[in-house]
Amino acid sequence: MPHGPRSGATYRVQVRPGFDLDATAGLAGYLADLGVTHLYSAPLLTATPGSAHGYDVVDHRAVNPELGGEAGRVRLVRALRAAGLGLVVDIVPNHAGVARPAANPAWWDVLRRGRASAYARWFDIDWDRGRLLLPVLADAPDALDDLKIVDGELRYHEHRFPIADGTAEGTGDGTGEGTGDGTGDGTAREVHDRQHYELVSWRRGDRELTYRRFFAVSDLAGLRVEDPEVFAATHTEVLRWAAAGEVDGIRVDHPDGLRDPAGYLARLRAAAPDAWLLVEKILEYGEELPDWPVDGTTGYDALAAVCGLFVDPGTEGDLTALDTRLTGHHTSWPDLIHDTKLEAATRLLAAELTRLAALAPELDADDARAALAELAACFPVYRGYPPHGARHLAAARAEAGRRRPDLTAALDAVTRRLRDPDDELGQRFPQLSGAAMAKGVEDTAYYRWSRFVALNEVGGSPAHFGTPPAEFHRFVAARQSRWPAAMTTLSTHDTKRGEDVRARLAVLSELPERWAELVTRWMAAAPLPDPAFAHLLWQTAVGAWPIERERLHAYAEKAAREASVATSWADPDPAFEHAMHAVVDAMYDDPELHAELTAFAAEITPAGWSNSLGQKLVQLAMPGVPDTYQGTELWDNSLVDPDNRRPVDFAVRRDLLARLDGGWLPPVDADGAAKLLVISRTLRLRRDRPGLFTGYRPVAARGPAAAHALAFDRGGAVAVATRLPFGLARAGGWGDTSLSLPVHEVTDLFTGRVYSGGETPLADLLAACPVALLAPTIESVEGVS
Repeated sequence: MPHGPRSGATYRVQVRPGFDLDATAGLAGYLADLGVTHLYSAPLLTATPGSAHGYDVVDHRAVNPELGGEAGRVRLVRALRAAGLGLVVDIVPNHAGVARPAANPAWWDVLRRGRASAYARWFDIDWDRGRLLLPVLADAPDALDDLKIVDGELRYHEHRFPIADGTAEGTGDGTGEGTGDGTGDGTAREVHDRQHYELVSWRRGDRELTYRRFFAVSDLAGLRVEDPEVFAATHTEVLRWAAAGEVDGIRVDHPDGLRDPAGYLARLRAAAPDAWLLVEKILEYGEELPDWPVDGTTGYDALAAVCGLFVDPGTEGDLTALDTRLTGHHTSWPDLIHDTKLEAATRLLAAELTRLAALAPELDADDARAALAELAACFPVYRGYPPHGARHLAAARAEAGRRRPDLTAALDAVTRRLRDPDDELGQRFPQLSGAAMAKGVEDTAYYRWSRFVALNEVGGSPAHFGTPPAEFHRFVAARQSRWPAAMTTLSTHDTKRGEDVRARLAVLSELPERWAELVTRWMAAAPLPDPAFAHLLWQTAVGAWPIERERLHAYAEKAAREASVATSWADPDPAFEHAMHAVVDAMYDDPELHAELTAFAAEITPAGWSNSLGQKLVQLAMPGVPDTYQGTELWDNSLVDPDNRRPVDFAVRRDLLARLDGGWLPPVDADGAAKLLVISRTLRLRRDRPGLFTGYRPVAARGPAAAHALAFDRGGAVAVATRLPFGLARAGGWGDTSLSLPVHEVTDLFTGRVYSGGETPLADLLAACPVALLAPTIESVEGVS
């Protein structure tokens, strides 16, 4: 039996120092009015001071004091309970923040005491490789000359490090501050050489690091949460909240980073048997969630399916031809991601690859590295889960053999080892394959593949061009059967573009010739040495327009460096980045370009609004527990983080909701109140009449425009959305297309109109709004209509 709010809904809040627990508590009344049943919070435990996201936990024993501490948490729980709301919290079992060692007591002790530390087993450190490497120095041979001893600590500019007992004798002039000049037996450099750690250039981290990281982020050190003692120490506080009934759900961040996700989740379920338990698991197209003791994923699979409904699959060839002409690239998506994953495995994750290869001493080291990297690059999903998932390993072996027949012997030897779930190599390889997928695809290929960037989204596949309604219905029926309490979402703090940006970009699939004409002219008028990135940038601008200049500049810089083609984080190219920023400036300063961009964005915006309302209704009404990301109850043109973590004006949203509750029927226009209407009425209906959301049945439209309607019956509540609105308008509208409604009287929750059932013209049903939510009429619908 699934746990949690099966008929409820969550609202994600990025609790942070600038919007703390008391500010979050102040949202309780608004969220209850919106129809939400549970607040879904970013991580609450103590994070690196100043952390804007909370995923760099440094102390698992307490609530972050910058958020208001334990007292603030208690006030939040009381406010939520008073409003009839529950709480879902985000936890981070895979890693801890180590950017500021003094803030992390366990890491500080490890640095001070080394392998003898009581916390040495907490972190996934390869102690057999010598001193613990910390990649914090400037990339200069004399960087250690800046090292000093201050107040009994080693200091490197703003960085602080402990000194092991008995290693600081003779500290220079006796003042407690070493000179670092290389003289005496207690200078800063000599004291450094006696520590359990070694400070090295930041460039050496990817190649030589001796501890497992979160992806390629050296400031996040991997935890050995598979150890029962480490699990207990890092989960006691959160589990205390759950046992006290103060937490209703737990969202597990990045389970793919764990050595044994299934074992970890079994332990967590046993410790919190009544919690709604979700995993941030990214499933590839067609991949099934393992039979873990959880209630489902956080919804990226639903995001991909829902957003794909509003993409025209018939224009894939047109957009492929356009991108090929613009960029000159002929690389297929499978070949691109193979290359970017291989690059990630051998460069960004070189230290992790070295550690794996060392576990196969029977092979030549270079052959072992090459075989493991090739298997990771060819792995069709993020990771396998021994002993299950053998077919994914078999697929990877076959593809790796095709690409590298010269590695046949090494591939065979490694694959035999990987099939054994008790082999450490087999246990650690999935941690590499998952990281290679994330860094190679999400954080690199998505910024290089420019054919149609609406599909370049976490959990999606740019090669899977759209979701036909029949495929969507099959997907949802399977979710209803297997994972009815899984989350659904359209935007998260990790999505590459906000839901409304993708909804507008989907319109481009309906008019490829018009888009081709415009973007060809724009790229010629403001050329960029990397045409693929230029194509991606122009699409993003169209999807988010109008957008503040500084936000688009910041996005362009991050996206170009992530792509790592013409510039990168490690080695920025000033000339390319100057040209890139000039293109962004031209969008605002070149009168002709600015006018054309503005006019085209305005031309497709109404269809984009229709798509936004359609995908939001589908996501909220389909099986699962729907989440709304902070602020997206109005139109939201956010791009990748940190842009999607900007402050939200909740006062505007409260005021608009009050107007709606006063009887105002908003037009579908720029203020976004129509989206707030769709969200609040759908969530309230789910909350107040859950019996209407117990099943799933497709409802077919009949008539010439039937392909433009997507409708389903949830067991009494019927959702109706418009697909491909630009093409619908071009064809003359709905005509005599109709939908067969239940025979009893139903009310459209968005307009208040009552329908007697039977065959209902869609031109009538969707006259005022491109979506409808129909429920059996009752004497009173207070709090719903």
